[in-house]
Amino acid sequence: MDRIIPIAVVVGAVVLIGVFWVMGIYNGEVRLDQDVEKSWANVESEYTRRFDLVPQLINVVTGAASFEQETLTQLTALRSQWQTQTNQADKIETANQFESTLSKLLVITENYPELKSNENFLELQASLEGNENRISVERKRYNDAVREYNVYIHLFPNSFLLAGKAEKDYFNAPPGADAPPVVPTDFTN
Repeated sequence: MDRIIPIAVVVGAVVLIGVFWVMGIYNGEVRLDQDVEKSWANVESEYTRRFDLVPQLINVVTGAASFEQETLTQLTALRSQWQTQTNQADKIETANQFESTLSKLLVITENYPELKSNENFLELQASLEGNENRISVERKRYNDAVREYNVYIHLFPNSFLLAGKAEKDYFNAPPGADAPPVVPTDFTN
């Protein structure tokens, strides 16, 4: 009987340590998953700010220059499309299309001297540039959180206990993002 008590204590301690170990792995995954969600929410917040600036920019540009209405229409359509989407991958794709179209608009506006001297346009352009920097920072933070999560679920022994957990997707640049935007060469006023 004297031997059974120490063995039971050792077995109980091992089981308790095992339970706490499994709980630690599970809780670590939950924490990292929430970090990814929070990081994505920060990216969305900055996108929302960008999309809120665009109607103001369109109004200033429309009032000061008469050029390709297609670009302005496309920006408005992409803004509406992004706001109605619920799927993260679709939002990323729309945001990338929007970014490309917005870059095209800003390049086009460089050819309009009246816009370059318009105080409202310059303020909006500065706001957009600041916002683009914040988006870049938040995307990086999101990708860092995704990397930390993906590594965690693949580490040994976590990979056995978290076998059903899928990797999170990184925020990748769209194909062709390294190329400058294509803009029309005919700027007739």
